[in-house]
Amino acid sequence: MMTRLLQWKWEILAPVFGVMMTSAFAPYDYPYALIIALLGFFSFCLVTSRYRALWRGYLFGLGLFGTGIWWVYVSIHDFGGGDSISSTLLTMLLVMLWSLFPALTAFLISPVLWMTGVWLRILAIPLIWVAVEYFRGYWLLNGFPWLQIAYSQLDTPLSGYAALIGVYGIGFLLAASAMVLFEIWRKKLSLHHGLIFGVLIWGGGVVLQNVEWTEVLGQPIKVTLVQGNIDQAYKWQTDQMLSTLKLYQQLTEQHLDSDVIIWPETAIPAFLEQVKSTYLEPLAKIVQEHGVDLVVSLPSSGEGNSYYNSVISLANMDVRYHKNHLLPFGEYLPLQPLSGWVLDQLQIPLGDFAAGDDMQPLLKAGGYAFVTTICYEDAFAELVNRQVEHAAFLVNLTNDAWFGDTAEPHQHMQIARMRAIETGRYLLRATNTGLTGFVAPNGKIVKQAPLFTTTTLTDTITPMQGLTPYAKLGDRWVFVGMLGLVLAAYGLIKLKSKF
Repeated sequence: MMTRLLQWKWEILAPVFGVMMTSAFAPYDYPYALIIALLGFFSFCLVTSRYRALWRGYLFGLGLFGTGIWWVYVSIHDFGGGDSISSTLLTMLLVMLWSLFPALTAFLISPVLWMTGVWLRILAIPLIWVAVEYFRGYWLLNGFPWLQIAYSQLDTPLSGYAALIGVYGIGFLLAASAMVLFEIWRKKLSLHHGLIFGVLIWGGGVVLQNVEWTEVLGQPIKVTLVQGNIDQAYKWQTDQMLSTLKLYQQLTEQHLDSDVIIWPETAIPAFLEQVKSTYLEPLAKIVQEHGVDLVVSLPSSGEGNSYYNSVISLANMDVRYHKNHLLPFGEYLPLQPLSGWVLDQLQIPLGDFAAGDDMQPLLKAGGYAFVTTICYEDAFAELVNRQVEHAAFLVNLTNDAWFGDTAEPHQHMQIARMRAIETGRYLLRATNTGLTGFVAPNGKIVKQAPLFTTTTLTDTITPMQGLTPYAKLGDRWVFVGMLGLVLAAYGLIKLKSKF
């Protein structure tokens, strides 16, 4: 019996390492546990059969995503109208789907672990890891960048690299650090060389944390973020709309000494056309008399039968930001007609929004233009980078009430903080039930409202200008640089073999 268990020890340990990786992210915040999880991942990939590695990687993924995104069940069951069985099946299906990516990573790196050249392995395997993360984060089903390893490092020295090489560059350095330890354990790399690598990479991160890549643009502005805490179960009921509108107006009128007031995603549970003349225009007069710019979010109608998830500033309601990066299975149905048929069978109603253009006019508030992201759009650095050059700060409006009191709101805030560091700008994040907060350009949370409270949060921010290297060049140059390092290591091996 014991012999049999030893034969299958990595199959048993693989999901445990996946769970350990989850613990590196918010709200658990054990960032260095991720290095241990990676060490375990590399260890069980050190097997002659690539398919055995693939299976272990899949088990790792089940542990990671099973504990990391289980909150999808809450949105489907509690607020999406699904019964327990259907909601469980859909959640399991998503976990099984995303678990294919660690499996793919394990399949690809298994033969590399046997290649000649310790530094080639140290550089090539992290490149494979982040390349698979990139594919998962941007391409399949419109992208799902949750639980990418770099986000766990916001409060470690590696965060200093965010403005330089972004999430995938940090992920590369993190995985390379784990590989250095792995090769030391294998006695393929000396402790001396490992220490030099650690000092250079992690010490460099400490130095970079003190570099200011952007500069002050103008005078500080006073901003109030409104957290309405409207119960998602009742938010869209018609008999609740009037009380919701009154609540937001009351909270707004308490802060007419602010320069800017921001409401969360779809704070107004009605279409723009339904409330423009009766509610928004009178409210616009009130705030404009006090010199306040009010930014609100609500759905709006488009051409034909299309509709958008939109944001407007009441100072100019004709300029609108329409959500560009839609949430699959939440705001649109991918893989049609199959997905629509499946959801019809399960009797789970979901929205079907239209996407806004890739390039849209920037909204303005407090005298400055800003980048707008709605919901999980803040998880896509490329979307922010393409607009940030002419923006003084970032605004994210979201509604994490869909996921209840789970890890999701904390994970989402963790992701959003990375955008502040990458762009060197303040992030103003207004949410329905939390976590509403102000994030400084260094990624630190200046102020944050607790979950599930009706409250407002006020602070002063500084408009910023200029571009960080990462905001200017994006991910393309990062991957070119990583590939260049791998090719250089390979070239050195070939050169040595000739002498």
